[in-house]
Amino acid sequence: MDLPPTYRSPFDDHVGCRLVETGPDRVVVELAVSERHHQPDGVVHGGVYTAMVETAASVGANLWLAESATAVGVVNSTDFLKGVRGGTLRAEALPVQRGRSLQLWRVLVTSEDGAPVASGTVRLMNLRR
Repeated sequence: MDLPPTYRSPFDDHVGCRLVETGPDRVVVELAVSERHHQPDGVVHGGVYTAMVETAASVGANLWLAESATAVGVVNSTDFLKGVRGGTLRAEALPVQRGRSLQLWRVLVTSEDGAPVASGTVRLMNLRR
């Protein structure tokens, strides 16, 4: 999905985050797990979940702002619920609160079978252009 460069980062491509659905009220990101995403024990590294949470929330927050401002994450709190070794991860971000200076987004990461594997919230600051 093509988005203006201010809405995505080269880091997304590096990690393997793929934007499946984007909009100001919902963002879905997918990632095909490979061995490069594993920690030494063979399960997905927690940083992968955290990156998916940050990407999904940031894209949604920036789309909501449109071109009037940019949103930058100030707090990312991600809980790891279940280890995953393979398959496709899916992160769905929904807004909880959106104001003039701050936004809060909640993100649920699920495995291929729909089981929750991580849950996160991202607080973002809106910086006027």
